Amino acid sequence: MDEIVLDCLASLELGELRVFENMGVIPLYSPMRGGPLYLALKEALEEGILVVGEVEEGGSVPELKVENRGERPVLLLDGEELHGAKQNRVLNTTILIPAKSELVIPVSCTEAGRWHYTSHHFEESGALLAASVRSGKVRAVSRNLMACQEYLSDQGEVWEGIDRLAQKAMVSSPTQAMRDIYVARIRELEEYLEAFPCQDRQRGLLVLINGMAVGMDMLSRAAAYRTLHPKLLKSYALEAYLSQMEKASKASKAKARDFLARAKDCQEKKYRSVGLGWDYRFSGKRMVGSALIYRKKAVHLAFFEAAEAEKVGRIADLGSRRGFRTDN
Repeated sequence: MDEIVLDCLASLELGELRVFENMGVIPLYSPMRGGPLYLALKEALEEGILVVGEVEEGGSVPELKVENRGERPVLLLDGEELHGAKQNRVLNTTILIPAKSELVIPVSCTEAGRWHYTSHHFEESGALLAASVRSGKVRAVSRNLMACQEYLSDQGEVWEGIDRLAQKAMVSSPTQAMRDIYVARIRELEEYLEAFPCQDRQRGLLVLINGMAVGMDMLSRAAAYRTLHPKLLKSYALEAYLSQMEKASKASKAKARDFLARAKDCQEKKYRSVGLGWDYRFSGKRMVGSALIYRKKAVHLAFFEAAEAEKVGRIADLGSRRGFRTDN
């Protein structure tokens, strides 16, 4: 594994383990310097310096066009959702958009039943792809990078994951929108948000559900993490709420340390990012992950528990890459 990533993992300081219901959260800290200055997606949209729209009037499901009109880069996080335009989408990978630039970015659909305009530009949805679906998407994108050098997901797998969550949450959405699941269960999710407030200097979190470590996210800047904390927490909390067990093992820091140790043993591959820096992909024993490295700094780092048989994902075939289901 690259020394930059290893140093980042080695520098992590585990905060106090807090538990609510069946979910445990450990805040992550680091003494390492924060790296380049950038804005989070929510901040950039609120300031009006980021414009996100379809690549053309007719739209293209796996792509969006992003214009950064500001003087600082903007960070778009893997799994962050944008809503509006012809259908809601999520980022296929973490991208640092350069200042004063325009890019076409890779995305996946999270609203299978709509393909018509509700707005000209996208807005920040307040949601992030649920952890288990995001893990599967990381696997699929990693596999497609190896196979064809493209940041493609398995769109069918993403839709299947959202449908599964909707069924478990007993939520019916007229357009099969992931966002509708979060809206319908906001009261339950707010209890998790209240239980795990963002801490001073916190840069990330490591989450345990039913006593087992399931994932972690780490950002280079505490200010950016604070902005993203509610979305990241809800993406794990939705999984926890929908998978409560009568009997589960106890969450512990020992399990968190084991998770981080396995992350350090992962094999890696390196690709040129869509935006600034390099996109790293990791696979290991029951684990997948990704990182965005820019100017020798880890801007974003994420690892997820993955079943051994599923960790490499599926190559997107022509149908899932170009067919793209729209149900209206």
